[in-house]
This record gives sequence, structure tokens and C-alpha cells, in this order.
Amino acid sequence: MNKAQGSQAVAMEAAAEGQAVSVTSWKFNFGPDSGRADETEDYLRVTATTSYEDRGGYGFEAGSLVYEKQRSGDDDVSDTGNHNNQGQTTMSARLRSSFCIPLKASFIVDLPDGTYQVLLVAGDELAETVTRVKAGEGRLVLPTIRTLPGQCAEVRFSVVVRGGRLRLSFSGPAPRINALEITLANQTMTVFLAGDSTVTDQPESGYPYCGWGQLLPAQFKHDVAVDNHAQSGRSSRSFINEGRLSAIMERMKPEDFLFIQFGHNDEKPDPERGTDPFTTYKEYLKKYIDAAREAKARPVLVTPVHRRYFADDGTLTDTHGDYIIAVRELAEEEDIPLIDLAERSRLLFEQVGVEGTKEDFMWVLPGEYVNFPSGVEDNTHFQERGARRLAQQVAEAIREMQLQPLQMYLR
Repeated sequence: MNKAQGSQAVAMEAAAEGQAVSVTSWKFNFGPDSGRADETEDYLRVTATTSYEDRGGYGFEAGSLVYEKQRSGDDDVSDTGNHNNQGQTTMSARLRSSFCIPLKASFIVDLPDGTYQVLLVAGDELAETVTRVKAGEGRLVLPTIRTLPGQCAEVRFSVVVRGGRLRLSFSGPAPRINALEITLANQTMTVFLAGDSTVTDQPESGYPYCGWGQLLPAQFKHDVAVDNHAQSGRSSRSFINEGRLSAIMERMKPEDFLFIQFGHNDEKPDPERGTDPFTTYKEYLKKYIDAAREAKARPVLVTPVHRRYFADDGTLTDTHGDYIIAVRELAEEEDIPLIDLAERSRLLFEQVGVEGTKEDFMWVLPGEYVNFPSGVEDNTHFQERGARRLAQQVAEAIREMQLQPLQMYLR
């Protein structure tokens, strides 16, 4: 292990123990160890058998299915992949010619809490590749990476690390991971999300159950990080009373954004969550607006997404009523941007109809997904397709509203 590798290893040990570290960049080279010294020696080597549990600090999670390969024709690897030309320095052919094949694998790195920019290299000299990347509990950070034989994609994304650990999950019919560079970037603009189960990052144990905030990061270039604080079952009232808005404010900096979507649980009668649309609901939503303004950040209101209830004529039934009206009124009163996801979801769901929306909501047949062996029929929560389509609607709203500078950072 050379000096650069040693400093990275020491930093990871310190991060794992919750200590402050001075290292701000971590580099990994994936694939079999050829034993040759070259220009990639400042990268930590990760082979198919590098286990997080054994190594400590970094490695593949237990249960990961990983293979590895070293191509011989190093100098023939092209850098014309469809994800290139993002301003990053092209990596050496030697670095790109070795890779791991993470068929279903999670790679873990111990890091201090913060925001990081990640450079991922994925490709193969001889084969077409298709790689999907998620962070944490299924947060989609990139569109699917596709390369042709001889191409190598170099893509960047930003990710927020909490709990001292970055977990990246890889999958796809022909996935590759050649290299990773992880760099501390706490200055990155952040979009904070406050909301309920329709927004939150759902756990992997509930797949394909998914919130739209979970798939929003892939809509942005690496200039923006998404920090999703939404939690299932929360209302505008209970989110604040549990200290969740305070947790956001501890991390928010000037010029960040706070997207706010509540309503589903505000409509419920229990006193810990329920609010009245034109009084307490508005009052609690204004607390989010005031908090963002105090931090010199920018609040954005989002109307609650519709549930899947159709009238006989094929139109969607509005179950939110005055809560949608109240959000629209408050946005106008406070002169802040409004993403009308209620109206956008209505048009989206009516377009595909009663049967088509079953692919958007959690309508799952018995045995269709391993996590729901008995099946489920849920008209409130989304599976991955629906969450992805709603995240695209949020991105489209940002584009149509010309919400700057977010608009310029959309993919």
C-alpha cells in the first residue's frame, strides 16, 4: 500500500469511529489485482472478494453477487460513451480495462457525514453494458448507464451521506463498475424534501413500493444533491413536532431549496396529525416557509398528489378537497413557487385510466414481487413506475416555471 492509499485507509478507519478526518477524496479501482505498478496506484484496489465486513471501511456488502475481469487490450478502450463530455478528466485506459461485474451488489464506504460528488466509471472494451445505480435504500441517483462495446462512461452525481456510511447498489442485465472517485463537496446546492409516504425513500424490503422523492435525484446533474427527509405517516403538524424540520434547518445553507408536500395525513382526525385546511394546515405550512427564509434558502410548496379513485366517467375523484385549495392560496399569499402536483397527477392518471394506473400504484398480484407474496391493492402509494413518472413531473414543473438555478441543473 502506497502513501496515498494509506492515507485513505486511515481516514476510513477514523470515519468509522466517528473521528474528524482531513482526507476529502477517496478513489477505488475495481477488478482483479494484476500486481503491476502503474498510474492507478493511488487508487484502492477492490476485487470481487473485497468484503466490507472483512476489510472494514470499504468493500462489498455480505450477500453481494460480484464477478471480476481484466481485459488485455488496454489501449483500445474508447472514451466516447454516451455519458461522457461532462468536463471531467478522462481516466487512464489501464484503470478502465479492469472492472467488477456487480450483478446484484452493494458497495459500502465509511465516510464522514456530508455531501459528496461521486465520479463513476462504467464500461467494457468488448461488451455492451447496462448499469443501474442507487444510493442508500433505493434512491435512484442516475439514469440507467448504457455503453456500447469499446465505450466507457464517466458520470457524476451528488449524494448526501448520513450515519457515516455511503452505500451504492448496482444492478442491471450487464452491469460494470470500473472505478469510483468520491470527493467531499459540502458546498453543493441541496434540495431538501419535507413530506409524507408519497415522497419518502421507501426501504428495500418494501420494493417496488417507492416515493417520488426517492427517484428525484436522477433528474438532476451532479450540481444538485437531494436530501429527502420525508417520512411515512407524517403531517405538516407531526413532522414539525417530531423535530424533523429542525433537523433540516441544521443542515440547510443559503440558496438551498426546501420542497414541502403534505396533506394525506393532515386530513386524518387524530389530534397529533390532523389539521384544518384553512387554519392550522396553512399555519403549519407557513412555519416551513419561514424557516427556509430565515436560512436564506428558497421554499417551494407542492400540492398533495392524488390518490387512485376514479368516478364512473373515468375522471379522477379529488379526495384532498380544500387542502389543495389551501396550498394554492398560501403560495399566492406568500409569493413563493408552487408545483401543482395534484393537477399534474390528475392529468397523468386520467391519461392512463383505471387499469393503467395499477402499474403506477401498489397494485401487486400474489407472487408478483417477493416482498408481497400475498399481493396488495393500495390506491395511495406508488410503485417504482408511478414514483418515477411523478419525479419527472416535478422536474418538468421546475423547467416550465423556469425555477432558477434548478432549471439549468436538470438532466
